[in-house]
Amino acid sequence: MTASNEPHVSDFNSGLIDHIRANGGSVTQGPFTGRQVLILTTTGAKSGVRRETPLVYTLDGDAIVIVASMGGAPNHPAWYHNIVANPRVTIEVGGRKLEVEAQIVADANERRRLYDQHAELHQSFSEYEAKTGGRVIPVIVLRRVTASAAA
Repeated sequence: MTASNEPHVSDFNSGLIDHIRANGGSVTQGPFTGRQVLILTTTGAKSGVRRETPLVYTLDGDAIVIVASMGGAPNHPAWYHNIVANPRVTIEVGGRKLEVEAQIVADANERRRLYDQHAELHQSFSEYEAKTGGRVIPVIVLRRVTASAAA
């Protein structure tokens, strides 16, 4: 199923997903040019439907870090709820598809460190916390599922 056939995927996101796939995992035009963007595929918490979302990310050692900012909205994005219900997800990064385990960062100091590191690379995140109306924006660490963990 291509992104354009996914229910509830905006035209912008669908186009970005198609662009990322067509360019080996890179964004070469538009507002995300040169930024680290992955495609996250989750399973709907209620619907069970597979959903694709393009997200900027950062690296922390061998872990990939994503942030459930939703642009500073007062609610968590749908993909976050999907991860909570089904933490085993697929990502496409650098032209490769990987199975990963998503872990919400619970420690407040670690969440702060990773959020600040993320905002340093993706500067719009510096503004999002003030917009949320008090919502703590979740930080999620993605780690590759090893062959032994998958068995």
